[in-house]
Amino acid sequence: MPLWRFAAFSTTLSAFPCAFGIQPYTSMASHAPNDSKDSQPSAAEAAGNAGTAAEKPSDSYVQSFARGLSVIRAFNAQRPAQTLTEIAQASGLTRAGARRILLTLVGLGYVEADGRLFRLTPKILDLGFAYLTSMPFWNLAEPIMEALSQQVHESCSVSVLDGTEIVYVLRVPARKIMTINLSIGSRLPAYCSSMGRVLLAGLSDPELDRVLRASDLRKRTQRTVTDIDDLKAIIARIREQGWAQNDQELEEGLVSLSAPIRNRAGQVIAAMNISGQANRTSAEEMVRRFLPPLLEASEKITNLVSLRT
Repeated sequence: MPLWRFAAFSTTLSAFPCAFGIQPYTSMASHAPNDSKDSQPSAAEAAGNAGTAAEKPSDSYVQSFARGLSVIRAFNAQRPAQTLTEIAQASGLTRAGARRILLTLVGLGYVEADGRLFRLTPKILDLGFAYLTSMPFWNLAEPIMEALSQQVHESCSVSVLDGTEIVYVLRVPARKIMTINLSIGSRLPAYCSSMGRVLLAGLSDPELDRVLRASDLRKRTQRTVTDIDDLKAIIARIREQGWAQNDQELEEGLVSLSAPIRNRAGQVIAAMNISGQANRTSAEEMVRRFLPPLLEASEKITNLVSLRT
């Protein structure tokens, strides 16, 4: 795996949907005192428990595991190191509950303690990479993406759909083209991104309606389409033509093209894009110059995936 992929993945792991983190063993008794008041659930935890009870699918739901994941998700780029109190607040748990989970994660080597602060360790990468290595087409796609990026001299990415968002799983950057720092694990709204619309086009009509209604449809630029009926019409055209274009709806100055990656059954399992700057390549020019090689590359990956699955 190229070094740029490892570095990008390690800095954004907390945003990755299938990455479950944990940090090195240090005794936490001195860092996390177990006050008697901590045994009482906080208002946040009580509310969280009520929501969890309403959402859990069956009695097989393991609440302690869900709480552990909430502690892991409390760490991110803005809060890479936190105190016990901060982690408890961010995860909606009591200090005592967060302390027990942190002790477990520390014992397993996924979290380390440095004084009063706790942070994830590199071991967390094992869990994120488990997702990448379990999917059949990541390694197949990367050399094709690199060749495409070199051909068009623009960035190339692959993403998958996770709820109302897309998650970047592969990226070959040509240069920084966005104020958003994108890397593996980064998330963007599906409704206003070209890859997101390709992925939404692969859904059934009822599922598409559910995802759009659950989305935070807001104008990110003056060009962003937020009306559900208009979005459905755009996505219907994408289904027919087999590709999507985004002209500065996600961010001013950003243009992109996306195409689907399908499995043997013809289902859309990922989306692949080329992105560039509008002041260098107009939306019309991008379609004329970049759409043929993009479609060719996505078809190559689709064919390879079909052979492996």
